[in-house]
Amino acid sequence: MSVTLKEVAALAGVSRSAVSRTFTEGASVSPKTRSKVEKAAAALGYSPNALASSLTTGRTKLIGLISNNFHNPIFLEVFDLFTRTLQERGLRPLIVNLTDETEPANSVRMLRQYSVDAAIVASSTLPPSFAKAFHDAGVPVVHTFGRSATSPEVHVVGIDNVECGRMAARELLARGYRRIGYLGGPKDATSAMDRFRGFMEEVEKHPELDVSHSFAGAYSFEAGREEMLQQLADGPAEGYFCGDDILSIGALSALSDHKLKPGKDIGIIGLNDMEMSRWESVDLTTIHQPIKQIITASVDLVEEMLKDPERYPEARIFPCRVIERGTLRPRP
Repeated sequence: MSVTLKEVAALAGVSRSAVSRTFTEGASVSPKTRSKVEKAAAALGYSPNALASSLTTGRTKLIGLISNNFHNPIFLEVFDLFTRTLQERGLRPLIVNLTDETEPANSVRMLRQYSVDAAIVASSTLPPSFAKAFHDAGVPVVHTFGRSATSPEVHVVGIDNVECGRMAARELLARGYRRIGYLGGPKDATSAMDRFRGFMEEVEKHPELDVSHSFAGAYSFEAGREEMLQQLADGPAEGYFCGDDILSIGALSALSDHKLKPGKDIGIIGLNDMEMSRWESVDLTTIHQPIKQIITASVDLVEEMLKDPERYPEARIFPCRVIERGTLRPRP
């Protein structure tokens, strides 16, 4: 049977309220009493009941961790970092899968049922209306991997996807590619459209280029493979910016089917620098997104909002860089 607060109080020789205050963040308790209670708790193997504590403090310490892109392996890395970082701060992640959910109000109702203290929308494909719905319902929210803005309506942490598109185009041009293509994610994803916009802004400076573009149905291996197979059937470009690493890996699979060598026959540059892109069998040249820093900044903002719910929204945008591997031809 579990050890009770009453048993700890009896062993420590203090009141039950003193034990409760010892394990309540911010409550007043003397150093002497705290020492007695902690020693008694350790001797008995007592751990405070988090749910009972929430009834006293009005805080559950539950943070809704929301996404809709679970088929992309990058989110295994994202959720690993998020859950560990939240737990290290004494917060508890509640993972919510919004795949196929199109109505923000349904998501708000779901999180209210669990009395979350805040929410993190960890998705570049969910529209900004989802994060805004949580904000309007009074739930402190951070949109991680959200769309950068100079005057955001909610806290946003991520990268400048438009600049990433420009960066990819410059990299292809610097390596001598003149027939180039954009192979992006779904058209309804702001990240896909922003990366496409930046890509086109850069290539339109060079009217001599032959430029094509297409959009996959999802950020997934299968969608990237299918789209590249179609490109190969129609007559491929020399080099492609695939707007996500998992799309790139799908595209590499299609090249392999046609006995084409990446970096030699057709160039590929991705975006994210996910763990799989570093595998020797993949060796993907890609644009590094600083995921660890983005997640740390997101949790920092959650903690700051819990202290000050009226905190003015801000955008924290992190720079990216190209990671050189083997799927583009060398620079001349």
